[in-house]
Amino acid sequence: MIEKELVIIGGGPAGLSAAKVAAEAGLHSLVIERDFKVGGQLVKQTHMFFGSEKQYAKSRGIDIAGILINDVIKYDELIDVMTETTVVGIYDENVITLLKGEEYIKIKAKAIIVATGASEKFLAFENNDLPGVYGAGAVQTLMNVHGVLPGQRVVMVGSGNIGLIVSYQLLQAGVKVVKVLEASQQIGGYKVHASKLRRLGVEIDVKTSIKKAIGTDYLERIEIAKLDENWEFIDGTEEQIEVDALCISVGLSPLSNILSMAGAKMKYVSSLGGLVPMIDHHHETTVKNIFVAGDVCGVEEASSAIVEGYYTGLLVSERLGYKHNNFDELYIDFKSQLENLRSGPFGEKTRLGLKEITR
Repeated sequence: MIEKELVIIGGGPAGLSAAKVAAEAGLHSLVIERDFKVGGQLVKQTHMFFGSEKQYAKSRGIDIAGILINDVIKYDELIDVMTETTVVGIYDENVITLLKGEEYIKIKAKAIIVATGASEKFLAFENNDLPGVYGAGAVQTLMNVHGVLPGQRVVMVGSGNIGLIVSYQLLQAGVKVVKVLEASQQIGGYKVHASKLRRLGVEIDVKTSIKKAIGTDYLERIEIAKLDENWEFIDGTEEQIEVDALCISVGLSPLSNILSMAGAKMKYVSSLGGLVPMIDHHHETTVKNIFVAGDVCGVEEASSAIVEGYYTGLLVSERLGYKHNNFDELYIDFKSQLENLRSGPFGEKTRLGLKEITR
């Protein structure tokens, strides 16, 4: 069995930033990533970030990924990375079983940071498995990572920030975005994103959703309809639209399964995206020396995931006897950044959700 001081599960923004701060404190870490490269959601994001300079404002996600990856390379003597590796389970005494290729590997860690992020939610409707029906993340990966268009005529379902941003990226790539559908009474994302779409002639239909996808071997058209106050389709409002791609962007769910398996106490909190772990102010779960950072403990923006990674990495390093030279200053700074990111009306749901799980 291999022994490690710190194992970080997930090589996205939270995991990489945690590894960086730990390395600054002199702590050796192993980052485990199931994809073929690290960077997580950032590698497919071409839009510019909001926030402050500390959160890489006015930088694109792909560029921020490059910065974090360069930090890992800078500390390569203290940060090991295993890609294309799946964590099968976390067992008693922080024993982790990995699957790399066809080989099973056992690692015993003094501390674990789970930074597995979140997965896309989907919708149940007739023929939702037709080729041409995508999640927004898949569309971003196709376009921004592989340079492949998902189609030429697209309808977007969901007007949160991801749905609005991906719609704009589709327009930039020359794709016709026929319209954006939103089931609730108002747009879910920032007004600045919605305004850009409207200026380019894209309709955003509220209280409207997808009823069914239509096609034989692939998507040819969709049927949409208006919703009443009970979220039921209103008869007679159906409309069919010719499309060759349908993009679903209806939110994310924390990838918290591994924490449930490890025995961490969990709670379903809708404002945080789903099932999340109970944590203390150090982001430690109810299982000793298992910590969390990023979307796995509540879906937020990537900026928050990065700062959470820094914050958690700082505290875990101290727990293991590697106190950062600038610990006090960084602790105050990271806490302040998180509070600022969660301030205002858009952060209210997150603030209330975190109160429910913080003990």
